[in-house]
Amino acid sequence: MDAAATHDISAVHGTEAARQRYWARSMVGWSMFSGGKPNAAHQALRSLEAKGYTGLLVTQNVDGLHRQAGQSRLLELHGSLASVVCMHCNNRLDRLNYQQQLLNENPAWADMTAVMAPDGDVDLETDFSSFRIPACGRCGGILKPDVVFFGEAVPRARVDAVYQALAQASAVLVVGSSLMVYSGYRFVRDAARQGKPVAAITLGKTRADAVLTLKLNAACAPLLTALDTVLAQVSSEADGLAGIGWQRYSRPLWENSGANRIRDVL
Repeated sequence: MDAAATHDISAVHGTEAARQRYWARSMVGWSMFSGGKPNAAHQALRSLEAKGYTGLLVTQNVDGLHRQAGQSRLLELHGSLASVVCMHCNNRLDRLNYQQQLLNENPAWADMTAVMAPDGDVDLETDFSSFRIPACGRCGGILKPDVVFFGEAVPRARVDAVYQALAQASAVLVVGSSLMVYSGYRFVRDAARQGKPVAAITLGKTRADAVLTLKLNAACAPLLTALDTVLAQVSSEADGLAGIGWQRYSRPLWENSGANRIRDVL
């Protein structure tokens, strides 16, 4: 999910009333949002990385679940809701710590409940005028979630890091994204222009359908789990043949497994 795109920049750059509404909804929804756990897709991607089948994982999500799953080569393109940044002095602090500040300033709001939206806010409509927003402890400036809001540009250093990884990659795998947000689509487009295979595992149409080498219209978690299992079996069988002449047996084993086509696009 392109979660950062759902954060409207006016919520933090706009009026005090807009910021009160944003942070009140965020505070009430935080306990539910922060309790999220990595699913089978996150775990499978971490396992594929550990086995050496994947390189840098670039995510547009801001939920921090790939990091929680243990992904080591990770770039959070749109940032993470796990931290808060000052718009004036660039001071950063942990979102959990800021949550406690919000609760301390607004104890009457602590017991409110509401339905959580995908971006971590909740559908809460009330009078927000009494809500108090803690300022930056360093300079007294305005704090915002450390994510790229709709209307903001992805930091150049992150874009450059992705292009550096892309230059070294032999192929690109898209998982669970429609690529409708340009910040992610451009990398897939450029990989295709360079003649690199691009595969996608996702449900529905993507912006890059015309340039995909392979598209699997399927749910990510079961397919990635199956892929991880198949590649683990192939690796185990290969290790078993090492002592009796791997070069002699490797090609038929790999081809018969049916995994060779999949690994070609990983």
